[in-house]
Amino acid sequence: LFPALPFLSLPAEAGHGSSGMWWPALGAALLLALAALLRYGLRRAPPPPLARPALRGRTAIVTGGSGGIGEATALELARCGARVVLATRSAPRGEAAARRIRTETGNPHVRFMHLDLASLRSVRAFASAFLREEPHLHLLINNAGVSAGGTTEDGFSLAFQVNHLGHFLLTELLLERLRSCEPSRVVIVASSAHRAARLRLGALGSPAPGPLGAFQDYCDSKMANVLHARELAARLRGTGVTCYAAHPGFVDTGLFRHAPLWLKPLLVPLARLFFRNAAEGARTPLHCALQRGLEHLSGCYFSNCAPQDPCPPGGDERLAQALREGSQRLLGLCGDWD
Repeated sequence: LFPALPFLSLPAEAGHGSSGMWWPALGAALLLALAALLRYGLRRAPPPPLARPALRGRTAIVTGGSGGIGEATALELARCGARVVLATRSAPRGEAAARRIRTETGNPHVRFMHLDLASLRSVRAFASAFLREEPHLHLLINNAGVSAGGTTEDGFSLAFQVNHLGHFLLTELLLERLRSCEPSRVVIVASSAHRAARLRLGALGSPAPGPLGAFQDYCDSKMANVLHARELAARLRGTGVTCYAAHPGFVDTGLFRHAPLWLKPLLVPLARLFFRNAAEGARTPLHCALQRGLEHLSGCYFSNCAPQDPCPPGGDERLAQALREGSQRLLGLCGDWD
């Protein structure tokens, strides 16, 4: 319904900063979306509920697990009996989410570990601590994301580093543990916003210019998510590790907390009436994590619990390889990590 309005699915799961420059454009787009929704129907039906396989003895990491889609995903994994690590930036929010999940599920094996994807030092520290303290890893859910503008302490676009580069590094650092625990899966929460991407390999990681730069950085990071899943799946073909990119749909996860006051009377009711809630948004990532028989679809982009073709650049193997090499270069990773 919204091929020209992909930014309606922007999540806001971490509060590193904000840029209000693209709110007027977003407001105009949402007005158009509201007209379309009123014309074609209220809300697309959510995906069917998931079965809950037994996951006792299996360990999962969920980044951004202190709220929104991440917490909803972690809650379901805990209900299945998994040991769940909430990898999130805020210790108070992370500890509170872990307590809520333990109480609701009766699963005592839910813990918080600090991870700030806007700091590459924090990513490395998290990976080191996890590998030291946790002997197993079967599911890596790269969920955390931001839609705000800004630059990280490492000098990269905030959205690009949090949504892609930090997760790319995290996955590389944990890959051997995933391989030692086969069968295992990596799920990367992407977005239909990748359809508006203009990935600039020559300026990878640099904030996009112009008044809509924050929006463009977000779309580019979501394209990077789709390409990362494709490249990682190709690299791991023949192993027991598979990888999927998952679009959660149009989800009300608090994106509009940074909106100007004049726009909130439109945005907040629109989100509550027409967007999915966090539990519904978690269903496609959970489908990719838990559904049996998806191994032959490793590297695919999923929406509404089914594989879907991304836009053409999202299926470009050479672009995926170039992104991997560019990401390694930005991170200072030397040699081949195969």
